[in-house]
Amino acid sequence: MTREHWGSKLGFILAAAGSAVGLGNVWKFPYLVGQNGGAVFVITYLVLALTIGAALILAELALGRAAQKDPVGTFANLRGGAWSLAGYLGVLSGFLVLTFYSVIGGWTLAYVVKMVDGSLMETGLDLTGTFNGFVSNSVEPLIYHALFMLMTVLVVLRGIGSGIERCNKFLMPALFLILVFLAVRAVTLDGAAAGVDFYLRPDFSKFSGDTLVAALSQAFFSLSIGLGILITYGSYLDRSQNIQRSTLWIIVLDTGVGIFAGLIIMPAVFAFGIEPGAGPGLTFITLPGIFQQITGGVLFGTAFFVLLLFAALTSSVSLLEVPVAYLMDELQLSRKTAVLVLGGVAFLIGIPSSLSFGVMSDMTLFGMGFMDLLDYLTTKLMIPAGGMAVCIFAGWIVWPRMQTEVSNDGTLAFPLSTIWGWVLKVVAPASIAMIMVYGFLH
Repeated sequence: MTREHWGSKLGFILAAAGSAVGLGNVWKFPYLVGQNGGAVFVITYLVLALTIGAALILAELALGRAAQKDPVGTFANLRGGAWSLAGYLGVLSGFLVLTFYSVIGGWTLAYVVKMVDGSLMETGLDLTGTFNGFVSNSVEPLIYHALFMLMTVLVVLRGIGSGIERCNKFLMPALFLILVFLAVRAVTLDGAAAGVDFYLRPDFSKFSGDTLVAALSQAFFSLSIGLGILITYGSYLDRSQNIQRSTLWIIVLDTGVGIFAGLIIMPAVFAFGIEPGAGPGLTFITLPGIFQQITGGVLFGTAFFVLLLFAALTSSVSLLEVPVAYLMDELQLSRKTAVLVLGGVAFLIGIPSSLSFGVMSDMTLFGMGFMDLLDYLTTKLMIPAGGMAVCIFAGWIVWPRMQTEVSNDGTLAFPLSTIWGWVLKVVAPASIAMIMVYGFLH
């Protein structure tokens, strides 16, 4: 089976950045900023993304391009033995994330519809009750979960060039245009200056160990590290691509989305006297209340949830492509069969995640509902373990091959090679261990 490749350098960069840009940037980043001291969190996050994040992205791209295989095939081809388990871990982690990510993506799609039909703009509407009533419904969220998964499947069915690359060439520029549009409106609201000040002027007295761990965790997870995505996308690269430059672009685009999302939300919540650390409800409960009070709120609210939908879709596409690549590479299945089977199974596993907010809300394991349990297993345990495996494998087991790969067989200079090796071998594993210990304790 001939391996597909990206049609252009720009297409790959937009697809790889799109895999990283997701709900974590637009939904999670702003409320983490609010909970962790504002600008001091932003600065900490940027420093960690440009160091540890960059080191891991470069390693995953180099591993994938070196092997020209899915994550399982990559570890097996470059060393084999027990290392193949690290590939399986990445494939499984990404697939499990997809099952509940699609449910939240469905919520986002539903809110686009609800914003367009005006049902979120009714005067005196109890937005908390509206959201809780929606997610606890046994049928409506499942319909939107199915629609979101169908959108994901249709893109991945078309393959690398015609599907994923073409989709991201449209979605990513559109996403940035909506971001700029909304940010301009947010910073011009009456009272927005206090939010901009909180967001951009650091108060280092607010820095703490919790700030560091939260920023490290967000940098790690918002860049799609440890899920096998960038290994898979790297495997579709040809030898001419400068993966050093690609890594930088991926980080710039990914962190740029998070920064702009904060520039939309922080000025808005300060302008309307809302607690900036309002938590996950900020997106689905607090922001619609703000849109109700803004002239042209339907337009701005619709644009925001379309932005969130685009971000979710670019990530879900990459989450599905990883196990699809595995079934195609290792089991020789056709793309159509792999996509349809995995899309169907992911939808089915997502059903209890959706119902865990309604009819299955009393069913818990280890004190957690089904979605919360999957989220804990993946984000606190499996993904960090996958990232740790990448660090050790790239930094210690196949380090000479990594140096050859990032220099394009010695044709490109890489003056940061020593620093990259030090981060991969020591700094990143220690940081990931800190995330895992913190996850166990909290």
